[in-house]
Amino acid sequence: MKYFRRTKRGMVITDKMEALFSTWKKEEETWLFIGPHDDDIVIGAGLLLQAAIKEGVKVHALVASDGRMGYCKVDQRDSIVDIRKKETAASFQILGLPKENIFYAEFPDCDLNSYIGRRKAKPGDPVIEGHTGLQNAFTYYLRKIAPKRIFLPTGADLHPDHKIVYQEVLISLFHASGNIWPELGPVATHTPFAYEYMVYCDFPESPEIKIEADADLFKKKLEGIMAYQSQEQIAQLVQIRRDGGPFEFMKPVSYSFYHPQNYVSLF
Repeated sequence: MKYFRRTKRGMVITDKMEALFSTWKKEEETWLFIGPHDDDIVIGAGLLLQAAIKEGVKVHALVASDGRMGYCKVDQRDSIVDIRKKETAASFQILGLPKENIFYAEFPDCDLNSYIGRRKAKPGDPVIEGHTGLQNAFTYYLRKIAPKRIFLPTGADLHPDHKIVYQEVLISLFHASGNIWPELGPVATHTPFAYEYMVYCDFPESPEIKIEADADLFKKKLEGIMAYQSQEQIAQLVQIRRDGGPFEFMKPVSYSFYHPQNYVSLF
């Protein structure tokens, strides 16, 4: 095919999305990009997100934290949440994602460990159906959006928020497809395929998918990152991406549920 080639490592994707995966059915493709922080998605998957939109995929983004610890000036300490939300809207507008497709879970930045699991909400907690917690929110949005594929930062990243989001999303895939917590919406009819992208750290194992973009998508990705002007270190991240070229890498998340029969033949 014109836009794809098999390599020793896996699939190289350029402009088109047909046959991106063996299970591809264009009319069924709904994708959810999840970021622990507002800028993670554009940094790690901004090329793939744009390509998906151009192919007519129904694309959504979910930002887990509110960015309250991302201020670089003292006078922004009380306003940084609103500043970053405006920057997020501007960034995704550059990438072509409609604002109605952006969701905010609004958990406190750098304190996601306090919201592991699910519990009854207390004053000040992010609330969905009287409860709070990352598993509560992720289960709700997985059922609401019903994605066929999800994309999230690798769990091997050094940032604690990234590790926590990774583990909480994966267990929420199990919750979303079960009968538990019916107030969070209809049970998901399928478990989405999951893929890791990189933000700060390398994959623990080599990736299997390479996204290779044209100059226009690459330019818009860099502009989308630069939209986060409150993040004074952002120029360094842009330079790293610019030097690296118009590429992104993904790795399918491999997991399976335990069954004793899988091991009987070993003995």
